[in-house]
Amino acid sequence: MAEMHRLLEIMARLRDPEGGCPWDRQQTFGSIVPHTLEEAYEVADAIERADWEHLPAELGDLLFQVVFYARLGEEAGRFDFRDVVEAVSAKLVRRHPHVFGAARVDSAEEQSRAWEAHKAEERAARRHEAESGSALDDVARTLPAVQRAGKLQGRAERSGFEWPRDEDLFAKVDEELDELRHEVREAAPRERVEHEVGDLLFAAVGLARRLGMDPETALRRSNERFERRFRHMERTLQEEGRGIGETDFAELKRRWQGAKAATDGDAE
Repeated sequence: MAEMHRLLEIMARLRDPEGGCPWDRQQTFGSIVPHTLEEAYEVADAIERADWEHLPAELGDLLFQVVFYARLGEEAGRFDFRDVVEAVSAKLVRRHPHVFGAARVDSAEEQSRAWEAHKAEERAARRHEAESGSALDDVARTLPAVQRAGKLQGRAERSGFEWPRDEDLFAKVDEELDELRHEVREAAPRERVEHEVGDLLFAAVGLARRLGMDPETALRRSNERFERRFRHMERTLQEEGRGIGETDFAELKRRWQGAKAATDGDAE
């Protein structure tokens, strides 16, 4: 594909020791990780906002990150872009035997189960090679905390460690909230309060997953609702010549309900 070849040539030119870009030349695997995460989130944001006009550019930025890593690997003699493409191609064929082989899958749910089974087999093979026995191996520590919590819980569940009923997850959230409330009332040290806050968040992630929700998506959408409502409340107060800090909390609560009704139609 000519366009892909051109992108690879641009990357090589940027990294050229003599005529390349000073910034690009000094980058390492570690130094561009934050940029990769940022670009991935910008892709997600464009999709969430249905910004189809700018999505190709955001996807291009993310693709460039892959090309950058491939170039670094090639310069170090470890791998190149061809290896990256061959690795993902082989993985996709291996995990889709119903498309590229004789296996049969009749629904998306069945395919999801088969996909997870293939991934589990691959992880088991890697654990055997590394002589490690944990189902939690290779859950990336750099994932956002909510997303990583969900991944860890999913791995544990597939190993057999799963709450039997929905109500057990509701009870677990209540239990963690009570423990946090107790520590706060007892003026416990900060690290103990933080411990309980973390446990509460972890339990909430488990409940979301049990209800079939992606907790990361749910929280992002809550963030968006909060921002939309807060901006509306700010704007209406500013129109009256006031600010948030100049308004008592009782009125702010009333304004908040009005902002919910105005922006979402859910004044509950």
